[in-house]
Amino acid sequence: MILPRALVSAPISGRIRCSPEDFVVEELPSFEATGEGEHLLLTVRKRGMNTVFCAERIARWAGIELCDVSYAGMKDRHAVTTQRFSVRLPKKTAPDVALLNDDECQVLEANWHNRKLARGALAGNRFTLVLRELQGDSETLTSGLQILVRQGVPNYFGEQRFGAEQANVGKALGMFEGRRVDRAKRSIYLSAARSYLFNQVLAMRVEQGSWNTALDGEVWMLEGTKSIFGPEPMSDEIAARCAALDIHPTGPLWGAGELRSSSAVLELESQLPVLQPALCQGLEKADLRQERRALRLLPKDLSWQFVDEKSLELRFELPPGAYATSVLAELGQFD
Repeated sequence: MILPRALVSAPISGRIRCSPEDFVVEELPSFEATGEGEHLLLTVRKRGMNTVFCAERIARWAGIELCDVSYAGMKDRHAVTTQRFSVRLPKKTAPDVALLNDDECQVLEANWHNRKLARGALAGNRFTLVLRELQGDSETLTSGLQILVRQGVPNYFGEQRFGAEQANVGKALGMFEGRRVDRAKRSIYLSAARSYLFNQVLAMRVEQGSWNTALDGEVWMLEGTKSIFGPEPMSDEIAARCAALDIHPTGPLWGAGELRSSSAVLELESQLPVLQPALCQGLEKADLRQERRALRLLPKDLSWQFVDEKSLELRFELPPGAYATSVLAELGQFD
């Protein structure tokens, strides 16, 4: 699915991930370790290693089952990433953490904690990205970045959510038709189906120019929170809060139950069961409930500098569940 950009045209092209050091991600913790308990909280920096592979490595090191190693979120393989893992050790003893260290993996911190690390238990992620072999006008690029600071970007789910060639969406359809899958993959396929439907709604809003404006019947999310309210009729106050980036319009994460939106927004979102009946019905039967996600994403503390004439370094923070690739997509096309 080719997703429309909010910017009128793609100002630049270039390359990303020329080396892992060009894509640096630092997980921002949402709590401090308690210093006691049966869960060893490890802060790990890894290079060229995905989250699951690292969790398997930690499980072998600790001599425990993989299910006793937890993490807050998935991180890219082709990158240098820092994230937390919790390791359940009921006897409250652990092998030497130095045994985990090598050129690909390094334990930066180890502390005891009183509960396992839950999915989503992070404040966000900090990114440092280097774009190389840039083609395009630098002034146009700078202007595009300034627009992103003022208006944010469409909060699309990134391509990594869907697997190679969006295969996870097709596998979700197969699962809904009765194909058996294991528990872990079931969760991945459900997430892919929900994300695909959300991206379809957001794409329609981008095409009509309403992804960051107020429509009648909008359900809103407060900036920096998961708190929602509405539906709300259009008003000067609502429009002003939206323009001030205090609140964001939302779209559906599909599941059973009625859509919360009304009026013009409900009319648009009600197209999904017509356009994608198998995905919608499958999600409704999978014990998922209707939820909402912000249509607009604000990269926090966005800054940039040219490393050389053809290379640009970007720095910004994103909340949990947001994708750096969605920010890059607004700037241009990257191989």
